[in-house]
Amino acid sequence: MNNKLSIHTKLKVRFSECDSLQIVWHGNYLKYFEEGREDFAQKHHISYLDAKANGFATPIVKSSCEHKLPLKYGDEFMVETSFIPTDAAKIIYNYKVFKDNKLICTGETVQVFIDENGELVLHNPSFFLDWKKKMGLI
Repeated sequence: MNNKLSIHTKLKVRFSECDSLQIVWHGNYLKYFEEGREDFAQKHHISYLDAKANGFATPIVKSSCEHKLPLKYGDEFMVETSFIPTDAAKIIYNYKVFKDNKLICTGETVQVFIDENGELVLHNPSFFLDWKKKMGLI
């Protein structure tokens, strides 16, 4: 049984993401995490649109980011996005940002399921359980 799925997304720092010193503004790392999350979700067929088609939304309820080294304008880097299995009705991703094999930043996001009325769903939706089975996670 596979207990962890990961993907790697290559990105490049854009001018608009930097401060006056040409260093990436700290809030942009959450955007990089989102790029990795969307890349993962599309490649593994568990995107926001898949959730919506099944009557759910998956808002982020927790995010964390630990900065190790800065990125600068023009840097090419990679976001490693890993799905972390849990029995709870949550989607948890861990992130590692690398440049030239150096760890730049780590982080995590936690998403929950809400129904079409905006109510928190405390059980795993059937489409999500089916996906986890297909991926060998349960």
